Amino acid sequence: MARLTRFLIGINVAVFALEAISRPGFLAGFALWPVGHFFVAQFDGPVGFNVWQLITCGFLHANFLHLAINMYALWMFGSDVERAIGSRHYLTLYFASLLSSSVTQLLVVSMMTSAGIYPTVGASGAIFGILLAFGLLFPRRTVVLLIPPIPMPAIVFVILYALLELFSGVFGTNQGVAHFAHLGGMIGAYLTLRHWRRRERVTY
Repeated sequence: MARLTRFLIGINVAVFALEAISRPGFLAGFALWPVGHFFVAQFDGPVGFNVWQLITCGFLHANFLHLAINMYALWMFGSDVERAIGSRHYLTLYFASLLSSSVTQLLVVSMMTSAGIYPTVGASGAIFGILLAFGLLFPRRTVVLLIPPIPMPAIVFVILYALLELFSGVFGTNQGVAHFAHLGGMIGAYLTLRHWRRRERVTY
């Protein structure tokens, strides 16, 4: 496993352990909230948006399964992307995807007048950005789905996954999943890679 990918997995696991032993206020302060301030009984006090949440939300997870799935995906796709573009660009790509994901989530929530007040957490937005980069960097690499076990080129897998996220977001399937945030992470990664390609800093 590439060094920075291993470090990011370690940070996510460490923060999850800290989250598990901390009071609810820890989650309330670092999860991504809609813009504004609200009273949420679960946290026994006011909560609201702060700018650092655009980044910190990406290191929190709702439960162990959420963490495990995200870290498995980061391990599976991250190392090859890191080796292809170098650690410095990889770190930039990761945080650009995370930031784009968070901003997208805020925009979508602001347009949903019937949406409840709930926090967004998870590294999924950044990992979807890494997934997109993997598809663009290794388009012919074979990826095998777990369920069902169907092999396909990486670029086809990425496109199908993006379409599934769009469908789920538009039609409201899989409630509690920030589908548009995932797409936002992909958009951030695409724009970052395109910028680098124009400047001939990274080739693929």
